[in-house]
Amino acid sequence: MPCPFLSRLSATYVRNYAEPLLQTYGSQCPVIARSIFSTPSDVSASASVTGGNVEAASPAVTQVRKLASMQQQQPKLVEEVVTPDTEVKPRNFPYEEFFHEQILRKKQDHSYRVFKKVNRLAEAGKFPHALDYSNNEEKPITVWCANDYLGMSCHPEVKSAVRQALEKYGAGAGGTRNISGNSLNHENLERRLANLHQKEAALLFTSCFVANDSTLFTLSRLLPGCHIFSDAGNHASMIMGIRNSGVPKHIFRHNDVDHLRSLLKTVDKKVPKIVAFETVHSMTGAICPLEELCDVTHEYGGLSFVDEVHAVGLYGEHGAGVGERDNQLHKMDIISGTMGKAFGNIGGYIAGSSKLVDMIRSYAAGFIFTTSLPPTVLCGADKAIEILASDEGRELRKRHQSNVSYLRNLLQREGFPVEHTPSHIVPVKLGDPLLCTKISDVLMQQYGHYIQAINYPTVARGEEKLRLAPTPFHTHDMIDHLITDMKKVWKQLGIPLNGPTCSKECSFCRDPQVFEYYEARTRDSSNKSCSSQVACGIPDCPRMMTAVA
Repeated sequence: MPCPFLSRLSATYVRNYAEPLLQTYGSQCPVIARSIFSTPSDVSASASVTGGNVEAASPAVTQVRKLASMQQQQPKLVEEVVTPDTEVKPRNFPYEEFFHEQILRKKQDHSYRVFKKVNRLAEAGKFPHALDYSNNEEKPITVWCANDYLGMSCHPEVKSAVRQALEKYGAGAGGTRNISGNSLNHENLERRLANLHQKEAALLFTSCFVANDSTLFTLSRLLPGCHIFSDAGNHASMIMGIRNSGVPKHIFRHNDVDHLRSLLKTVDKKVPKIVAFETVHSMTGAICPLEELCDVTHEYGGLSFVDEVHAVGLYGEHGAGVGERDNQLHKMDIISGTMGKAFGNIGGYIAGSSKLVDMIRSYAAGFIFTTSLPPTVLCGADKAIEILASDEGRELRKRHQSNVSYLRNLLQREGFPVEHTPSHIVPVKLGDPLLCTKISDVLMQQYGHYIQAINYPTVARGEEKLRLAPTPFHTHDMIDHLITDMKKVWKQLGIPLNGPTCSKECSFCRDPQVFEYYEARTRDSSNKSCSSQVACGIPDCPRMMTAVA
């Protein structure tokens, strides 16, 4: 059987703390105990096999010698252990040393996170600027990486709604919705979200992490014999809910419809199934083949759980996401979203049928036992959703798309390793955590551009990148200035500008007309001209739907 001590500790930790571990737990181990209590004569006899040469003895004999030596150096400990009448009082586990070891591991692989001290500014005309305090001094910077994609957090009407709610209803919700936290503001916002996604009902959570985790866990545990099919690129919140549920899970390759189909075929159609995936991938910027994924899910009797976190507010005529843009809302059984990104506030939600939502409301611990969202957030989010569903929202999305395209094209033209995707996320892939951090630090400290390095565990090792997210309020002059400064940093650090990271070019990237079609924020239902089928085997490359009906 595996050692219950060594199997739970890293080799480095064992090397560093071998002595206290032996002293504390040695007497409880049948192997180590025999070594500790070996007599000098036993050791000598073992050494005689090699002619008295201790170093030439086998590793086991050498270890016996070392342990016997330690035993002689600790007579009190041994005496207490071997005396039947003496109570052994082992030392406490070295907690602080263990914590230190875990932190060192993060620092050694360059995944240790040092938070930038940044205060974003919300005064008129200040967005997307901020003040940096990372070096204990105030310095103005420009933010290029926030998920406040459309600046709704500082929209004057949103701020006004928050102020009015604060004065009228106070700062807190008062508890869970079951006890004292329910209000008309909760119900009004849920009604607006349900209407936005053309669903019967919606349910608010304190974050979309909690929404995804709680919904997938609760739904899969309640459905008898349920199986979950999860996209390999899914967010940690979905992975957590699926893992904690303990139900059988099947992982299909990122955005790969054929692989999903092959996995679904292995489970009886009558068995309950949930297929979980994202429309816009938060780190690669890829957009899923939504219609195909929903169709194959329903073909094999499953429910589609679609995360629209990085799409709501940004796509569709009213900002309902990729589902609205592609006219697929009716095929999305459960939609999860957030108010914390394009809607500029905080909190998550799901939308679906009234019975499904009511069941989650009644059983999900993450909803039942959590203090509800405060009135300031509810009223601010409600106003932001209203604005982004209007003509003003459509104009913001148009400007946003223009800036994203301008930035992406400049990066490509100058040879930066940008990942070519049609979403609003512009990743610059480097594949080196230390290099990512260096670039981020130099851009911030010397040039006043805040672009956060994205390292493990947010992305897989080898996929480290800088993730840019321009807004409608970044001007072309600001973008030009950023590109100029990035070129200086690349030269300063000796990084070559070799162009896109794709090892081969796919037909999707090669066809500007097709790319513009999938980059668009709204979809003209009367446009039937784009019906080309594109096949691409590159992982994370955005795929076209097989046809546009």
